[in-house]
Amino acid sequence: MIPMILWSGAVAVAVMLALWARQLRTRDATSVDVAWALLVVGFATTYGVATDGDPWRRALVAGLVTVWGLRLALHLVRDRVLAARGEDGRYLALREQWGARAPRNFLFLHLAQVVFALLFSLPVLAAMRGGPLDGWALAGVLVWVVAVVGEGVADRQLAAFRADPRNRGEVCQAGLWRYSRHPNYFFEWLQWWAYVALGHAAPLTLLGPAVMLVFLFRLTGIPYTERQALRTRGEKYRAYQRTTSAFVPWPARHETAS
Repeated sequence: MIPMILWSGAVAVAVMLALWARQLRTRDATSVDVAWALLVVGFATTYGVATDGDPWRRALVAGLVTVWGLRLALHLVRDRVLAARGEDGRYLALREQWGARAPRNFLFLHLAQVVFALLFSLPVLAAMRGGPLDGWALAGVLVWVVAVVGEGVADRQLAAFRADPRNRGEVCQAGLWRYSRHPNYFFEWLQWWAYVALGHAAPLTLLGPAVMLVFLFRLTGIPYTERQALRTRGEKYRAYQRTTSAFVPWPARHETAS
């Protein structure tokens, strides 16, 4: 198994180096998010072939990760790479902040995706290494369905809102976005709980939701997204913040007159 993981890691490094070289030419690092999702799929596929465990369990877990990763990657390609809106705001802000150090720092950022993908693949590995499918597996599949469908619905609702020119400068509060400022992030986090159930809550499976929560609240998720929203929508987004849950979908609060 170790040689296959090393081979997958080498391929992942080569892919990220190629994307880093591309962004040097295009000054657009948006594709790094697409690559991350596909790297997780690649590691999961490797585990499905090489690790121990019931073959049906391995096939199920690998299949769930593959469908999740391909859906996310396709959405990101359509929404960020092909939408011709320019570089994602997070990376544009980093490029401006880093200045002359941007080429070197973006190299580190691209290579870090290999480490992050490997980290997020470990709960998948733990979920694969077990006996025949059971009630825990059914619970995991149900969580996965709710999470992936929920994230897909949130993504489509936001895409439809952005596609309407009348909504330029407005805040999306359609559908799930009425109940959470980041329903896509919430369902992405929920998806990692599927592998906790599939893996009988083995300690390593808890790494997925725990690390994803840190990423969303402290690193690349909510802080950057909300700073960008405040820059572009100002008071409209501040009002949205005051009335709408940041993460878990919940009925909106009513503002009280001061």
